[in-house]
Amino acid sequence: TDLYQDIFSDRQARQSLAYAQRLVVLQAHGVQALPAPHRGKARVIYQSTPERAPLPRTDRWLRVVMVGHLRAVKSPQTLMEAARQLAGRTDIRIDHIGEALAPEWEDAALETMLACPGYRWLGPLSHARARLAIARAHVLVHTSAMEGGAHVIMEAVRSGTPVLASRVGGNVGMLGAGYDGYFPHGDAARLAALITRCRDEQDRTDGLLARLRGQCDVRAPLFDAEHERASLLQLLQEITS
Repeated sequence: TDLYQDIFSDRQARQSLAYAQRLVVLQAHGVQALPAPHRGKARVIYQSTPERAPLPRTDRWLRVVMVGHLRAVKSPQTLMEAARQLAGRTDIRIDHIGEALAPEWEDAALETMLACPGYRWLGPLSHARARLAIARAHVLVHTSAMEGGAHVIMEAVRSGTPVLASRVGGNVGMLGAGYDGYFPHGDAARLAALITRCRDEQDRTDGLLARLRGQCDVRAPLFDAEHERASLLQLLQEITS
């Protein structure tokens, strides 16, 4: 899972790549992130998560949710900056879930709440409550600088909630190269523009929100338990044959 940073700075980790008969990565982009000599023995096995039925969603506003502890690698400032740009939109509501892992992140979240009535920092919630929030939202935002394979993305997809994600390797490997919901990492203006489009086209069957939902529905079977089981069994057959 540490393809994009730690595995290249740790000598023992690099040695383990050479020793392994097979390497398992959690999303499709991970294969290309490996050193070229090891890519041939890499296999993509998507993790699974239970499917959740979407909960009733109002058409009076767009509810946006982001789930992840507030720390630098998750780039929470991107969502906060986007919230400030959307402060005049009373029809867009943003819930930010996660523990602030440094005092400056708590300060930033509290300041954003004061400046933006539509933004709420809810702090850390239980996994069950976070999944309910995802299922209630119209769209999940994921702003990370790097990802090995974000569990929250598959939870959103398996809840019928489309995703707006930073265009980084781990996210592209989960959602596919042709997905329409990407923004450049750290680009709060682009994120705000995508959120605005989701709201403005919310009731259109050909709008961005509906298109993203359809694209996520296509990806959803990748995160099913039976798909994961079949991939693991195929890996074991390769090793033991």
